[in-house]
Amino acid sequence: MRIAFGTDEKTEVTDRIKAALAEQGHDVVVVGEGDPWPDVGRGVGEAVAGGDADRGVVCCWTGTGVSMAANKVPGARAALCTDAGTAAGARRWNDANVLALGLRLTSPALADEIVEAFLSAEPEADEAANIAKLR
Repeated sequence: MRIAFGTDEKTEVTDRIKAALAEQGHDVVVVGEGDPWPDVGRGVGEAVAGGDADRGVVCCWTGTGVSMAANKVPGARAALCTDAGTAAGARRWNDANVLALGLRLTSPALADEIVEAFLSAEPEADEAANIAKLR
């Protein structure tokens, strides 16, 4: 899977996310690293909505800013997730295509769990009508 990745600051967590994605065989495209959070969020949102990536992962201190920026891009559906269950639900029920993570409270181990849940879950067919309302 091709994953667009962006973060406004490079940390142990962001390094771990990129390494884990590559170890799992994903093609990681770094859209921005150390760039302002609005640019990072928008860039990843554009990569996913434009078809240059299958999914995206964005990070900033709280995760809120990058998710807001990504969600300004038509076709990007970013979800700020703090645990694996929320990440899986964001895929299943909302067809989220961009995962937003906050660097303040997310450990490398927790990031592994959240990213894995996000990438392994698929949208549920019975949610298609609700998801279509977002367009």
